[in-house]
Amino acid sequence: QMQLVESGGGLVQPGGSLRLACAASGFTLGDYAIAWFRQAPGKGREGVSCISRRDRTDYADSVKGRFTISRDNAKSTVYLQMNSLKPEDTAVYYCATGFGAFCRLAPAGMDYWGKGTLVTVSS
Repeated sequence: QMQLVESGGGLVQPGGSLRLACAASGFTLGDYAIAWFRQAPGKGREGVSCISRRDRTDYADSVKGRFTISRDNAKSTVYLQMNSLKPEDTAVYYCATGFGAFCRLAPAGMDYWGKGTLVTVSS
Protein backbone atom coordinates (compact mmCIF):
# COMPACT_ATOMS: atom_id res chain seq x y z
CA GLN A 1 0.00 0.00 0.00
CA MET A 2 1.41 3.36 -1.04
CA GLN A 3 1.84 5.96 1.66
CA LEU A 4 3.35 9.40 2.12
CA VAL A 5 3.55 10.42 5.76
CA GLU A 6 4.61 13.90 6.82
CA SER A 7 6.11 14.71 10.22
CA GLY A 8 8.03 17.46 11.98
CA GLY A 9 5.42 20.18 12.19
CA GLY A 10 4.74 22.17 15.32
CA LEU A 11 4.71 25.58 16.94
CA VAL A 12 7.77 27.77 16.44
CA GLN A 13 8.54 31.42 17.08
CA PRO A 14 9.23 33.82 14.22
CA GLY A 15 12.82 33.45 13.10
CA GLY A 16 12.96 29.84 14.22
CA SER A 17 13.52 26.63 12.28
CA LEU A 18 11.78 23.34 11.66
CA ARG A 19 12.63 20.30 9.58
CA LEU A 20 9.76 18.46 7.97
CA ALA A 21 10.06 14.88 6.77
CA CYS A 22 8.05 13.00 4.16
CA ALA A 23 8.41 9.24 4.49
CA ALA A 24 7.35 7.09 1.56
CA SER A 25 6.34 3.44 1.52
CA GLY A 26 4.86 1.12 -1.06
CA PHE A 27 6.87 2.60 -3.93
CA THR A 28 10.49 3.52 -4.69
CA LEU A 29 10.79 7.17 -3.68
CA GLY A 30 14.08 7.57 -5.54
CA ASP A 31 12.38 6.98 -8.89
CA TYR A 32 10.20 10.08 -8.68
CA ALA A 33 10.10 13.79 -8.10
CA ILE A 34 8.58 14.81 -4.77
CA ALA A 35 7.05 18.19 -3.94
CA TRP A 36 6.01 20.06 -0.84
CA PHE A 37 2.84 22.15 -0.80
CA ARG A 38 1.13 24.18 1.87
CA GLN A 39 -2.33 25.45 2.58
CA ALA A 40 -2.96 28.31 4.95
CA PRO A 41 -6.38 28.85 6.54
CA GLY A 42 -8.82 30.25 3.99
CA LYS A 43 -6.33 29.99 1.13
CA GLY A 44 -5.65 27.63 -1.73
CA ARG A 45 -2.90 25.04 -1.83
CA GLU A 46 0.40 26.42 -3.12
CA GLY A 47 3.64 24.81 -4.19
CA VAL A 48 6.57 25.39 -1.85
CA SER A 49 9.45 23.27 -3.13
CA CYS A 50 10.21 20.19 -5.17
CA ILE A 51 13.07 17.85 -5.92
CA SER A 52 13.42 15.89 -9.14
CA ARG A 53 14.52 12.33 -9.56
CA ARG A 54 18.00 13.65 -10.31
CA ASP A 55 17.95 16.03 -7.33
CA ARG A 56 17.26 19.24 -9.20
CA THR A 57 15.33 21.56 -6.91
CA ASP A 58 12.87 24.39 -7.27
CA TYR A 59 11.36 26.80 -4.77
CA ALA A 60 8.52 29.27 -4.55
CA ASP A 61 9.80 32.85 -4.50
CA SER A 62 8.36 33.32 -1.02
CA VAL A 63 10.68 30.68 0.49
CA LYS A 64 13.85 30.99 -1.62
CA GLY A 65 16.92 31.39 0.56
CA ARG A 66 15.04 30.19 3.66
CA PHE A 67 13.89 26.65 2.83
CA THR A 68 15.99 23.74 1.58
CA ILE A 69 14.66 20.49 0.17
CA SER A 70 16.68 17.28 0.18
CA ARG A 71 16.16 13.55 -0.13
CA ASP A 72 17.61 10.39 1.37
CA ASN A 73 16.61 7.57 -0.96
CA ALA A 74 18.06 4.94 1.37
CA LYS A 75 15.57 6.09 4.00
CA SER A 76 12.79 6.74 1.45
CA THR A 77 12.43 10.21 2.91
CA VAL A 78 12.35 13.77 1.60
CA TYR A 79 13.11 16.63 3.96
CA LEU A 80 12.20 20.29 4.02
CA GLN A 81 14.50 22.39 6.20
CA MET A 82 12.72 25.64 7.02
CA ASN A 83 14.74 28.50 8.50
CA SER A 84 13.91 32.11 9.33
CA LEU A 85 10.27 31.20 9.64
CA LYS A 86 7.66 33.93 9.38
CA PRO A 87 4.04 34.05 10.58
CA GLU A 88 2.94 33.88 6.95
CA ASP A 89 4.54 30.43 6.70
CA THR A 90 1.81 29.12 8.98
CA ALA A 91 -0.03 26.37 7.10
CA VAL A 92 -0.60 22.68 6.77
CA TYR A 93 2.31 21.28 4.79
CA TYR A 94 1.80 18.34 2.44
CA CYS A 95 4.16 16.24 0.38
CA ALA A 96 3.01 14.80 -2.91
CA THR A 97 4.15 13.08 -6.07
CA GLY A 98 2.94 12.95 -9.63
CA PHE A 99 5.02 9.83 -10.24
CA GLY A 100 7.13 11.68 -12.77
CA ALA A 101 10.86 12.41 -12.95
CA PHE A 102 10.69 16.17 -13.20
CA CYS A 103 10.01 18.84 -10.61
CA ARG A 104 6.61 20.52 -10.67
CA LEU A 105 4.97 22.89 -8.21
CA ALA A 106 1.43 22.71 -9.53
CA PRO A 107 -1.03 20.91 -7.25
CA ALA A 108 -3.02 19.73 -10.27
CA GLY A 109 -0.05 17.68 -11.43
CA MET A 110 0.10 15.54 -8.30
CA ASP A 111 -1.42 12.10 -8.11
CA TYR A 112 -0.75 11.11 -4.51
CA TRP A 113 -0.73 13.17 -1.32
CA GLY A 114 0.14 12.74 2.29
CA LYS A 115 -2.25 13.90 5.00
CA GLY A 116 -0.18 16.89 6.04
CA THR A 117 1.55 18.31 9.09
CA LEU A 118 0.67 21.62 10.72
CA VAL A 119 3.28 24.36 11.04
CA THR A 120 2.39 27.34 13.21
CA VAL A 121 4.73 30.31 13.39
CA SER A 122 3.73 32.58 16.24
CA SER A 123 5.14 34.38 19.24
